[in-house]
Amino acid sequence: MERNQRYFLECSYHGGDYFGWQKQPRQISVQETIEDAFTTILGRQIEITGCGRTDTGVHARGYVAHFNYDGDFPPNFLRRFNKFLPKDIAVHHLYPVHWDAHARFDAYHRAYEYHLIFAKDPFKQGLATYYSYANKPDLQRMQEAAALLLQYEEFFPFCKSNHQAKSLICDLKRSEWVQGDHSDHWVYHIASNRFLRGMVRLIVGMCINVGTGKVTPDEVREALEQQKRLKKSTSAPPEGLYLTDIRYPYREKQGEYESPKEAFTPNPKLDEDSK
Repeated sequence: MERNQRYFLECSYHGGDYFGWQKQPRQISVQETIEDAFTTILGRQIEITGCGRTDTGVHARGYVAHFNYDGDFPPNFLRRFNKFLPKDIAVHHLYPVHWDAHARFDAYHRAYEYHLIFAKDPFKQGLATYYSYANKPDLQRMQEAAALLLQYEEFFPFCKSNHQAKSLICDLKRSEWVQGDHSDHWVYHIASNRFLRGMVRLIVGMCINVGTGKVTPDEVREALEQQKRLKKSTSAPPEGLYLTDIRYPYREKQGEYESPKEAFTPNPKLDEDSK
């Protein structure tokens, strides 16, 4: 009996109407919505495994999942597949990988952005966090707080209390604030090999608190040195957060897929009319 082929699926989604990526009882999730679309178009149940969780309301520009399938895909599959998906989820690429490739465990790099705006903008509603308070944070202080994190590898102060992580070590590669498309749009960039539960939103909340003087850099440093909670800990709202980049050792460039075992290229029939 021939074994199933494993595939990687790349997608993006607006997380505003979903209770996160992961399937859960009596709640609508991105994972379940994609699996339902597979069932409709392929006539069989497909179970997909994601590269990680995203919380309720969090978005993704570059999410990766894997699944197994032993059949053929219909012509123009991605175009047809997207028609069965709601308007806030899009599948961009689908390609075969080696049998034991894993969307979650093989990823060595993950990157997020957090978008913060200080002028009310109806066109960014649900896509950025609007900071409506009069005391605008000090960007330089926020930058200093963000840079401080790069000196550490354990992040207990920035992990939700009900986590199940066996290790609190993360290899941060980037942590900085940059100006977005105008002066009232700030974007936090962070990249690491892994993240703890709720980590990015807790870091953004900390940066804002430092920027407004509610928390001092010395308090952040002490919390990291002693691996304890900050006295004032804030989780930033979810709507400003985006998962933007997932990298694998056998997928270094868009359109090039390599592994130690085999090499694969995207199937043009699957990608036809998908761009």
